Amino acid sequence: MIVDKLSNAPRYFSLHPLFEQAFRFLQDADLTALPIGKQAIVGKELFAIISDGIGIPEQDAKLEVHRKYIDIQYIVSGTDRMGWKDLAQCGAPSEPYQEERDAAFFPDKTRSWFDVPAGSFTVFYPDDAHAAMVTEDKVRKIVLKIAVE
Repeated sequence: MIVDKLSNAPRYFSLHPLFEQAFRFLQDADLTALPIGKQAIVGKELFAIISDGIGIPEQDAKLEVHRKYIDIQYIVSGTDRMGWKDLAQCGAPSEPYQEERDAAFFPDKTRSWFDVPAGSFTVFYPDDAHAAMVTEDKVRKIVLKIAVE
């Protein structure tokens, strides 16, 4: 897992062949004008999911993991409170992995909570169980999905 500011994105370009293109999208696009929903960038290998809304209470948060995609979650406005737990420390999933959703959910709770303000991003790999949108703030965010392979 990584938490940083978009201004530091070049530090991460070498971590994946599509990271530079993903971060350039965040730097070049008018993120406040993008419509809510999914936007293709490089077919199924790199796409964006744009959302705008209020989060959920901490007690309702579920940890999730993905197998096929790495998440870069960029906060455009507001502050997103997120949680993290190493997948290896999670118990059995409450909702087993579904390939069409590329997600499994866990009943585990985490004590690793952190605030991600506007202008910052997180990177969650497949072994990072994470919960996002645990906030009462209105948050506009872009989740970039980058194919693992």
